[in-house]
Amino acid sequence: MRPPLITWLQDHVADVPLRGFTGRAGDVIVGRCEYDGSNRLWTWWTPLAEDVWGHAPNAEAAQQHCELWLRDWLENFRGFFVTS
Repeated sequence: MRPPLITWLQDHVADVPLRGFTGRAGDVIVGRCEYDGSNRLWTWWTPLAEDVWGHAPNAEAAQQHCELWLRDWLENFRGFFVTS
């Protein structure tokens, strides 16, 4: 089994865990998810594309939604990276 391509790390301030996660592929930040207390949902988004975000009932689901969107979006660029 191959390791996950995106590593999600919980945000901390002064060693206090926050309700937010940063998703990285190597050194590149590819996703974020944070708890939205006013809506009681987790919001995910990516800095790689404008106006791309969604909601999920928990942090794990938000991370999965973000990863699924990124996989679909990256398929648009396959032709640039695949050689014959």
